Amino acid sequence: MSDFKGKTIIVTGAAMGLGLAAAESLASKGADITLVDYNEEALGKAKSELESKYPESKFLTVKADVSVEEQVKNYVNETVKTFGKVDGLYNNAGIEGKQASLVDYDINVFKKVIDINLLGVYYGMKYIIPELQKNGGGRIVNVASVGGIRGVLNQTAYVATKHAVAGMTKNAALEYGKYNILTNAIAPGAILTPMVAEAFNQVNPSDPKAAEAEYASHNPTRKLGDPKDVGNLVAYLLSDENGYVSGQVIAIDGGESNMYGNP
Repeated sequence: MSDFKGKTIIVTGAAMGLGLAAAESLASKGADITLVDYNEEALGKAKSELESKYPESKFLTVKADVSVEEQVKNYVNETVKTFGKVDGLYNNAGIEGKQASLVDYDINVFKKVIDINLLGVYYGMKYIIPELQKNGGGRIVNVASVGGIRGVLNQTAYVATKHAVAGMTKNAALEYGKYNILTNAIAPGAILTPMVAEAFNQVNPSDPKAAEAEYASHNPTRKLGDPKDVGNLVAYLLSDENGYVSGQVIAIDGGESNMYGNP
C-alpha cells in the first residue's frame, strides 16, 4: 500500500476501538492525524501511545461531540489550521444505544443515537468536502455496520441510523466523485471493541463471555473480528491506491451477512 507521508487524515471516535485501530494503521504508514473524541482523558492517552510508537507522524487532538455541528466544524478548521490541509476523513464516532424492542425503545435514547450516528456523520461530510475540493480531492470512509445492511434484533435506532449512513455514503459518492472525492462505508460485524463488549454485557450481564461465545458460534469463521482488520481496510480506502472504489458499503464480518437460514 502506498504510504501516507504528507497526508492529513481526521479520525473521529479515535480514543479507542475501531477509531484507534484505524489511527494506528494510518500512523504506521506515515499519516499526520487529527484524533477526535468526546472523552478527553482517553483521547490524550491514545495520542501518547501513538506518538511513542510512531514518532514520524504528527498528532492533533480535538475534543468534540460529533452531534454538535459547531464542534464538527471546529475539528475540521483546527485540522486545516494545524496541518494546512486535509486529505481524508474516517467518520467513525458512534454509539449503539440500548437493547430494546421497537415499541419499548426509549425515544430520548433513539434521538441521541440519531444525533450521533447520523447527524454526526452528515456534519463531518458537510464540512470536510469543501476542504477536499480545495485540495484537489480526497477520501471519506463512513462507518455503517452490518446493521446498515440487515436487521438486528432489539437495535431499531442503531439499525435505522446505520442504514441512513449507507444511503448518505452512496449519495456523496454520486455527487462528489467528479471532484476526485471517493466516499465509501464499512460495515463491521462483531469486531471485539469496547462497544461490542458492552453489548454482550447487556445481553447477558451475569456472563458476557458466554454471550460472546454464542454469537461467535454462528459466524462462518467461528470467531469475532480483530480491530486491526478494520484499520487495514480503512487505510486502503483512504489511500491513493484506491482510485475507483466509491459508493460502496463493504462488510467486514467473516461472511456472516451472507447467511440466510443457515446454522
